[in-house]
Amino acid sequence: MNVSIHRTPHRRTVMSARVLGPWITVAAVIFAVRTPDMPGVLTAFTEDPVWPVMIGAIELAAGFAIVAFHQYWRHPAGAIVSALGWWMVVEAVLLLAVPGVFGGLADVIAGSILLWRIVCAAFAVLGLYLSYVGWRPVAGAIASAEPDTSVVASVVIR
Repeated sequence: MNVSIHRTPHRRTVMSARVLGPWITVAAVIFAVRTPDMPGVLTAFTEDPVWPVMIGAIELAAGFAIVAFHQYWRHPAGAIVSALGWWMVVEAVLLLAVPGVFGGLADVIAGSILLWRIVCAAFAVLGLYLSYVGWRPVAGAIASAEPDTSVVASVVIR
């Protein structure tokens, strides 16, 4: 049986990378550009107890979705997507359970402009890599992406 790469777990990695790659890249670039604003943003985020709970709950759901639907560790992009899912789960639990600890760590990172920009640059590169994996043209991808209408056609003809 000939199984196309588009019918294997790699397809989930590609689809996840299409979403996560641009999102991580755009967020990292914006965070890097807004470096001077980050200490104030993080202070405002941690002062109001509603924000950590809301963001933690949303991030927990997103992390669980990635963990549930993407547990592929063999390809580098697959490992990155799976690791991001687990990271989101851990980060969300920390936000919900001990928001002060998370806020303190974020303040330390944002307090160092160089460290903050290095972290942002690393995430931007990671996002660009995932974007490439998710959006690169693959030979024969157009043909394999088209729906198989032979079953529908045979039902309609009969």
